[in-house]
Order: sequence, then structure tokens, then C-alpha cells
Amino acid sequence: MKISYNWLKQYIDIPETAEEIGKVLTDTGLEVESVEPFETIKGGLKGLVIGEVFTCSKHPNADKLSVTTVNVGDKVLPIVCGADNVAAGQKVIVALPGTTVHPTNGESFTIKATKIRGEVSEGMICAEDEIGLGESHAGIMVLNTTAPNGTPASEYFNVQTDFILEIGLTPNRADAASHIGVARDIKAAKKRALKVPAVDDFKTENKNLPIQVEVENTAACPRYSAVTITGVRVSDSPDWLKNRLKSVGLAPINNIVDITNFVLHETGQPLHAFDADHITGKKVIVKTLPAGTKFKTLDTKERTLTANDLMICN
Repeated sequence: MKISYNWLKQYIDIPETAEEIGKVLTDTGLEVESVEPFETIKGGLKGLVIGEVFTCSKHPNADKLSVTTVNVGDKVLPIVCGADNVAAGQKVIVALPGTTVHPTNGESFTIKATKIRGEVSEGMICAEDEIGLGESHAGIMVLNTTAPNGTPASEYFNVQTDFILEIGLTPNRADAASHIGVARDIKAAKKRALKVPAVDDFKTENKNLPIQVEVENTAACPRYSAVTITGVRVSDSPDWLKNRLKSVGLAPINNIVDITNFVLHETGQPLHAFDADHITGKKVIVKTLPAGTKFKTLDTKERTLTANDLMICN
């Protein structure tokens, strides 16, 4: 189980380093198998800076290349660029010589000062996919910014760093299968106050969207509760939420899916959001189905159920 050191500190004061608190947890019975550094963007954009293209001209020996000079703060570098959209006056991201870049797809590689078709090139003007910031390779990134030349890209893109504690959770410690659960162990070991998020402001404003919950197999599922929420717009999640999920190995999807995953890893309580318009009969039924029943999952694969598989149905 992955626990984010920064996320954990939301629920309890931790003056110790990640390694030190890992030893505390191991002593409580939550064996910390490793403590690894984490960055919200692989490589942390180290060695990349904001630059300004001073000059741009056609390469004398290659039709599809341009020869540029780029101000990177403390000096002006000659850089050969193959992007069609490079032009003088642009603010760009520059990988300096010696920098290892981590593309969205493919292997990492190190930038070297070299000659390209006879012209000196001391760096690379970057596209977003070349440095792990997106999928597009349509051209170099052109920034709309007044940030000074030489500003680290890690500052501009607000790269967050963290440590991830990998806990070998045993079956008898389901109570610790969350950040708050782990914080409780620290509370017990260090006699510190737990800071659980308040829910005092939650209230029922209306009952205009009733969805009935029916549990047919109470032995397999003693309790299943639900709440309906209106006025929700599906959109991209804020960066803080994306970064929390990335730190524990989850890919952000959208604000609805992401917040349910956040609560799961915060409290240990599994959640799922359904679109009320697609719940036929306005009823959620919890039951088992006959062994051999075919069921197609979200990955489009057809699976065969056993008599013990608990299903959430319309």
C-alpha cells in the first residue's frame, strides 16, 4: 500500500523525516518496506529553464531546421531546432546541456552540446511530450509569460516533491488501509492529536432526486448507503487533487472519479459515483447472480461470475 508523506501530514503533525516516520510505523506493526522520492512530473523538470528566442533563421544546410539563439538568463545559447513553429520573441522551455529529459512516451535521454549539420547546438527547445508535460508533438511549447529568462521550469509548472511509504499491509490491518488509518497508528505511538476533516457543514438541502437502495444479499453486504448530489459538472480535477492521486499511483480521470478515489485513500471507505440519469428504475440493487452469468466490465472484457460475486445493479 502506498502512503504519501505530504498527504499523511494533513491528518497529524509529523516533524520527523519520511524515513524516521517509516521506522515508527514499522515499530507499530505497519511494516514500511521502502521510502521512495516522488515528483509530480518525472524527473522534476531538473535542468529545464524558461528561455527567450532572440534570433531565428533557416539552417544553411537543412531545409527543415532552424538556427536560433536563446537567452536562458545567464547566457545566450545557440540551439538548432526542428519545430515548424519556432520564431524570434517566443518564451520557450529549454533543456540545457547535461539535462536528462523524460518524455511522455519512450526512453529518457540526455541533452549534449553538439553540432547538427555543421551548426553548433547547445540545448533543446522543448515540445510538451519531450519533457513529460503532455502528449502533443505538434511543435515546441510557446509560453504566455513574463517570467524572467532562466526561471526553472520546475517553479513555473509548480512541480511538487514528496516521499512515498510502501507499507506491506497484512490482512488483519484493514483499519490502516488509508492515510487516516496510518495517521491513527502515529497518534498511538507518538501521543499526538489526529486532525480528521470536519463534516459539520454537510446538510440535506432537498430530496428532489430520490434513488432507492435495496440490499438483497445482506450476508454478503450488511450495509450499502448512498446520497444523491445535484448541480455537479464533470470537469478536470484541480492540480492538488491530481497530484495526490498521482503520488499513490493513480491516474487522474475527472473531478467525479478522482474525488471518490481521494476519499478511498483518505479514509479507506470505497466509493463509486453513478450518473443518476442512467440508473434505470431509480434503484440501486445489491445482490449476487447465478454462477456462470456473463458480465462485461469497464475494460470491455467479458467475465464469468461465481455465485459469490457481489454485484451492484440497476
